Amino acid sequence: MWTEKKDKLTQTFKFNDFQEAFGFMTRVAFLAEGMKHHPNWSNVYNEVTIELTTHDEGNKVTQKDRDLAKAIDKLGA
Repeated sequence: MWTEKKDKLTQTFKFNDFQEAFGFMTRVAFLAEGMKHHPNWSNVYNEVTIELTTHDEGNKVTQKDRDLAKAIDKLGA
């Protein structure tokens, strides 16, 4: 579930292993590139943490972030 605080939408996704986590990151990368809106993220073994904020709007959460979050959820983590 996405949480919004400190001007960011954030969610941590957990997978069975690193390979699944990396595959998810690859799918998100293609999705984000297509939407021209890129996440801040980190990966440690089987966890991927994504932070969404709109840099062009002063690092605030905007509809672009909400749209990308919904699209990421549809990928099925």
